[in-house]
Order: sequence, then structure tokens, then C-alpha cells
Amino acid sequence: LYLESLSEIGLDLTKHDVRFVEDNWESPTLGAWGLGWEVWLNGMEVSQFTYFQQIGGLPCKPVSGELTYGLERLAMYLQGVDSVYDLVWVDGVSYGDVFHQNEVEQSKYNFEIADIDVLFKQFDEAETMNEKLIEQALPYPAYEQVMKASHLFNLLDARHGISVTDRARFIRRVRSMSQKVAKAYYDSREALGFPIK
Repeated sequence: LYLESLSEIGLDLTKHDVRFVEDNWESPTLGAWGLGWEVWLNGMEVSQFTYFQQIGGLPCKPVSGELTYGLERLAMYLQGVDSVYDLVWVDGVSYGDVFHQNEVEQSKYNFEIADIDVLFKQFDEAETMNEKLIEQALPYPAYEQVMKASHLFNLLDARHGISVTDRARFIRRVRSMSQKVAKAYYDSREALGFPIK
């Protein structure tokens, strides 16, 4: 079915080297992991299969699957370009025209300008708010705080604001938030009998 999907978008699989390469996925900050495979097209990863075994520190019952497509990478093959910025967005407008300046500005912020002290403060605030929301049995907004904390952790890491020893501590803090959200969400769904609605 997956290979058929590649054919359906216009890739002639008789002209491309397609490989499935074992690549188990893990997100220590989210307490999630799964068995998986990358799909390589001519040596470049274009998709990922993951069968999640655990999310938020809770075992997946049943195991859930995820299939991701690298749309820009697939489009590069279809359009015959070597750079994502050369992709045609619409006639006369490239992907680079739409996204390059954002990439430049975000990179400058992420790697040079983001205030490390402010990021630490925001991380602490997200953690505190996560705890308050969990106490109020509000897993959805608590999840937003986990995402915020995870992003702040990545910014701190990019700015070299976290030492090697502190890095493990921050990962544990985000994972703890994630696990609390997963448990709160699971408990709320279990109390309702796991409805599909």
C-alpha cells in the first residue's frame, strides 16, 4: 500500500532505489518510543514508519502506527530539483520565496538572539502551569504546556544554555510533564469508557 502511494504521486519505482532501513524512534522528553523503519529513496529518507510501544510513559494498547511522508523531499524528486528552496510553490513563486526569510530569521533568533535567562524563566513557568492544569484535570491545555516546555528546551539546547549534566535533568522534567498529561488524559478517557466521540 505504501509503495503504491509513491507510484500514485508519480514516482516510477522501477527507476528509483527504495529501501526500508530499521530506525527505531524515541523521544526521551516525551517518554515515547516505537519500532520503526525509515524509507530511503535513492539514499535520502522520504518516509518513516513507527509502531509506537509507549507514549507519555504509558504502554500503547493497542500498539499504534504512524506513517510520515517527507513531502518536500518527495516533491524534490517529482520536480527534479536538488534544493528544497528551488521547489515550485505556484507558478513564478518558489518554496524559497515563501520560506527562506523565515528560516533566516528563526535561525538567527534560535542560535544567536534568544535570551537564555528568559528561556529558563519561561520553561519554569510552563512547568508550573502544567502542574496547575493537571491538578484541575485539564490534560489538553496541560499538553500545550508540555509542547511549550519541549520547544523551550530545544531553544536552550540550541543556545548552549544547558550544560551536559543539566541536559539530562531538563529531559526528565519535560518527560515528567508529559507522563502526567498522558496519565490525566488516559484517566479521563477511561472514566468515560473510552468513547470514540
